[in-house]
Amino acid sequence: MRCDDMQELVSPYIDGELGLMTGIEVERHLQDCPVCSQEYENQRTLQAALRANDLYTKLPAGLEKRVQTAVRQVSQGETGLRGFSWRWLSVAAAAAILLIAGALAIGLLATRSAQDRLAQEVIASHVRALMASHLTDVPSSDQHTVKPWFNGKLDFSPPVKDLVSEGFPLIGGRLDYLDKRPVAAIVYQHRQHYINLFVWTVTAEHGHEDSEMSQQGYHVIHWINAGMSYWAVSDLNSAELQQFVALLNQ
Repeated sequence: MRCDDMQELVSPYIDGELGLMTGIEVERHLQDCPVCSQEYENQRTLQAALRANDLYTKLPAGLEKRVQTAVRQVSQGETGLRGFSWRWLSVAAAAAILLIAGALAIGLLATRSAQDRLAQEVIASHVRALMASHLTDVPSSDQHTVKPWFNGKLDFSPPVKDLVSEGFPLIGGRLDYLDKRPVAAIVYQHRQHYINLFVWTVTAEHGHEDSEMSQQGYHVIHWINAGMSYWAVSDLNSAELQQFVALLNQ
């Protein structure tokens, strides 16, 4: 795929309007081309800012009241300031409120944008594993085989549960690469549907909020527990994927 082609594909890619194969080609190009990647980031940020209600951010608790009190004190001459128009303070206070609200909105927007991008990365890894018929590096239904297989391959030991009695048999595990680091991919099955459970360690400042989303026919659930970041993705319906997550967290 050429950069010229990307000019027409970036926007529909952001909106989830591309077919699966075209979407994967776009994703690969974005990973290799810093120019198109930057254009993607610019368009994504702009579209999200125009569409998201998050721009209307609530002020921190008590801020509005404190500003109103300060303005009232100046207007009544209680601050001892002389030759200073309270109207100018009102303007300054309003500007300060807008700046604070804008900063909060931008912060929320950046967080959500990063989480959405990672969700797309999770879905793409799930699809690639299915297309390449490479779901597992260690095919096994035995948790005591899958869990120790990761020893020495990762800097953490991912939890592996046996859920066969609940209708989610373990298929195996593999190494994958997400969020700019190697991660564990633990694979389960429910009827004819596969579930990829991606796991890696995370610190509080680099974590993402718990979330659930749907994109391109796939459901994704993310949560953090005991210093581990979990992303479960499948074409299962939302209720069944929620059931799977609930069983993992018992």
